[in-house]
Amino acid sequence: MGAAMADQLSAVFAALADPTRRAILERLADGEATVSALAEPFDMSLAAVSKHLKVLERAGLISRGRDAQWRPCSLEARPLEQASDWLGEYRRFWDTKFDRLEEHINRIAGSGNREEES
Repeated sequence: MGAAMADQLSAVFAALADPTRRAILERLADGEATVSALAEPFDMSLAAVSKHLKVLERAGLISRGRDAQWRPCSLEARPLEQASDWLGEYRRFWDTKFDRLEEHINRIAGSGNREEES
């Protein structure tokens, strides 16, 4: 993995670490929204929501358009796909571990059945 990709992943995971930012992304998964609409469910100022949006924007997770006075925010899914791909590498690791655990449990369960038959 290149340095630029690692930096991008760091920015994505840092942005996703905050529950407010995750909630904003969930909302944007339904479509574009203004800062005011995104701020509605939170007990914080528009300035605070704007700071969260800047973090998401720097991570490449959202984009902001300009339509006259309206500045819609949109979800950018590509960085999430890259993070998912990176996590997928570790999914193989855990799948292998769980397969070994299942084999071990089956061996233990099988030896217990043989003792009962004796």
